Amino acid sequence: MISIKKKLLDGFSFIDLFAGLGGFRLALESLGAKCVYSNEWDKQVKEVYKNNFGDIPDDDITKVDEKTIPNHDILCAGFPCQAFSISGKQRGFKDSRGTLFFDVARIVKEKKPKIIFMENVKNFAIHDNGNTLSVVKSTIEDLGYTFFAKVLSASDFGIPQKRDRIYMVCFRNDLGIYNFEYPKPIKLTKHVEDILLNDDIIVNDLYVNRPDIIYSKDFLNEYSNKTIRIGTVNKGGQGERIYSTKGIAITLSANGGGVFAKTGGYYIKGGARKLHPRECARLMGFPDSYKISSSSCQAYKQFGNSVIIDVLQYIAIQIGMTINDN
Repeated sequence: MISIKKKLLDGFSFIDLFAGLGGFRLALESLGAKCVYSNEWDKQVKEVYKNNFGDIPDDDITKVDEKTIPNHDILCAGFPCQAFSISGKQRGFKDSRGTLFFDVARIVKEKKPKIIFMENVKNFAIHDNGNTLSVVKSTIEDLGYTFFAKVLSASDFGIPQKRDRIYMVCFRNDLGIYNFEYPKPIKLTKHVEDILLNDDIIVNDLYVNRPDIIYSKDFLNEYSNKTIRIGTVNKGGQGERIYSTKGIAITLSANGGGVFAKTGGYYIKGGARKLHPRECARLMGFPDSYKISSSSCQAYKQFGNSVIIDVLQYIAIQIGMTINDN
């Protein structure tokens, strides 16, 4: 999470739909915006959200009367991505989770916020030959908004993780904003080694010591802005691969198996281990002051489903500059 001095969204209000761990909230509050409503159905996630923000998100969005939601300037929604994920069955709008976008649409229709700010998996952009994105775009445009979308990589904005996501920003037509510039990439100065915990006791149980671990004979000890695969365990499937900490991390996942499930394995201090939940938090841009779940299993899942706060901040800065310059 980057430190922001100029509160470009001071005086703006927003709602946090499909709130998860509150990544959108942290990003927009860092620019001065105020959250007036949040919604999240997962009970375990709601508890973490409460521990960090002091309020409990509303329940199932499909059962919420849109008229009861407070008026707001910005609608934030990282709506569920499983229906569109390349690692899933890619059923899209045929999946009940995919249709949750239309709950966003009915809220937009009723409340008419100035700005809509959404995030989803990279595959959302090409799912069903682009028809899924086209439906979302046309729906938002029919509601009276100008629609912008772009796929951005976390590693282009200071976070050493291979995580590409599509970000959608929409402005209400009466604002007269017909051009929007997404943030330009910055030089990556951090790698996996920079987000590691220093406490060996905390991470000791995460090491895997097996006879079937195989390392590349001559892997280079050089820095890279890509993942550096240097070994495997078992058959080397997903969750069974080992990487160098001098590269970036693989995409954190909410699901998946293997001894290094959800984080991948990394060669650290002479051995291979998966990442600690706090290290995963850092790879998503969450500050160390953020209170994570006491259940490691839940924490891994929650961060795998979360959003990159730094990328949201950089986009929000552009939104603020665009609004203020208009």
